[in-house]
Parts: sequence; C-alpha cells; structure tokens
Amino acid sequence: MFGRTQKVRIETARMSLRPPQHGDYHAWCNLRAESRAFLAPWEPSWAADHLSRKNFTNRVYWSSRAIAQGTALPLLLMRRDDGALLGALTLDNIRRGPAQAATAGYWIGAPFARHGYMREAIEAAVHYAFTTLDLSRIEAGCLPENAASRGVLEKVGFKYEGVAQSYLQINGRWRNHVLYANLRADRRGRTEAG
Repeated sequence: MFGRTQKVRIETARMSLRPPQHGDYHAWCNLRAESRAFLAPWEPSWAADHLSRKNFTNRVYWSSRAIAQGTALPLLLMRRDDGALLGALTLDNIRRGPAQAATAGYWIGAPFARHGYMREAIEAAVHYAFTTLDLSRIEAGCLPENAASRGVLEKVGFKYEGVAQSYLQINGRWRNHVLYANLRADRRGRTEAG
C-alpha cells in the first residue's frame, strides 16, 4: 500500500506528478475537450458522460481507493511554473508477490505534445516504481503506428517484447498493440530509468 493519496507526489525538473483532486475538474475537462481529436485515434471511445463532473468525481474517488489499496497509482502531470495540467500517467494493475509489476498508461494534451513532458514523467514514474514501490517490471503497450508513443517508451529504457493481438478496443475497434517492458534489473541492455 502507498498510504494516503495526498502523500504521493513525484517531482521532476518541470512538473509535479500527483493524484487527481476534485479541484482539477475544469482543467482536466478543458484539456481533454481541447485535445479530443488528438487523443481519439489512440484511446478507447469516450462514454457520453466522459467529460461530466460526475465522471471526474468518480475518477478522483477511484484514484484515492486504488492508491490506498496499492492497486494503481493515477497521477496528473502539473507544470510547476504555472500549474497547468499537461496530461496524466497511471501505473495500473499493480501486481505483488512473485510478479512485482505494473502496467503504465498515459496521455498528453495536444498543446503539450512533443515538448518532452511525457518522457520526463515516464522516467520519474518508473524510477518511483522501482525505488519506492519496489516493483521489478513496468509494462506498456501502444498501437503499432503510434510512432510518438513508441519513441518515448524506447527513449526511457523500455524494450520491445512483442505484439498482443486484439489487445484493446481503441476508437471503437479491437486493435493489436506492441508491447514494451522496462525491468529494474534489465540484462537486455542498460536503461536510464531506475
């Protein structure tokens, strides 16, 4: 278990990664709405109430429970110099015991893409997972044609492991995903994270 939600905070050179709070609703809703066309090709289809306050409130409560139970670590990326919400990153499906693993998922708002924020966030989250959460393996998957996502994973030390057929429904269709993993004690080559 991680402890209480308010105690989880990861600092990087340009941002703070922290769990969502109720007061983040407007920034989250505006960034998601503004970035919808940018995000839609890479995400599951949005429910009709995706941008509703009730949906966001449920997301905040889920985040708090997941952190307390040690099953997930949902984080918002907040730029330090102006407090702008940049995107989000979640370490989900945290498995303990012999696995000591989690799955990373992430999104960045359209105005902030290709500025290195997600690279910085993933590096920090992986380091936190290896050093503070004592995880051994972080997995991530993305669509084969998502060159930006594949590039950021490879730059932060994730290694290609294969293809999962019909892995997730993305934009309304079952899609194959390329799978990557970052290992704390990686014998396949040196990594910068952790």
